[in-house]
Amino acid sequence: MLHHVTLLTLVLTMAAPAQQDGGSKPAISNLMNAEYPRVDAGGRVTFRLIAPKAGKVQLAGAVAATPVDMEKASDGAWSVTIPPPAPGFHYYWFLVDGLQVNDPSSDTYFGYGRPTSGIDLPMAGEDFYFPKDVPHGQVRMHWYLSKTTGEWRRAMVYTPPGYDLNTRTRYPVLYLQHGAGEDETGWTKQGHANFIIDNLIAQKKAKPFIVVMD
Repeated sequence: MLHHVTLLTLVLTMAAPAQQDGGSKPAISNLMNAEYPRVDAGGRVTFRLIAPKAGKVQLAGAVAATPVDMEKASDGAWSVTIPPPAPGFHYYWFLVDGLQVNDPSSDTYFGYGRPTSGIDLPMAGEDFYFPKDVPHGQVRMHWYLSKTTGEWRRAMVYTPPGYDLNTRTRYPVLYLQHGAGEDETGWTKQGHANFIIDNLIAQKKAKPFIVVMD
């Protein structure tokens, strides 16, 4: 019962205003208008969660080797600042009185075999996977019946810019299969494969091709 009360309190208070850390900015993977997590100029990351009724909150996941205790402020907000993680994408979550809770300020990704929070920390000077002002392809959801398992499966299919203008054009196809713990959405949601390919095609570094992600 305590866990349910804690979660309800968390949801009701997640929109409360936050005191921002000077010299830091919201992570690019935050939900729109979410101020935390924040990344400072040195790469340190501050995580914050409002849970005034909680007795203990920890940060856990790929951003920390072991769960890290968070400190509670008088307004009921828990926070912790960690040393700079390696550049790239990292899954994380909170432990609220021992209960695993996703960050309401983060987008949700499928990792560790379940929906979880994540933070994207680009390497300085690297923007090859950012959306740019170039022609963009499309990512489509495709359901098919597997002849091997006899079950329905979902694949995400990337088609390059201009694909629908001439359906007679034949393209090379790249097939990608995810690893354990993730699913077919990871190639584009965490990995930004569609933007990478769009940019490569626009730079004439790749010919247009189709990608089937399963």
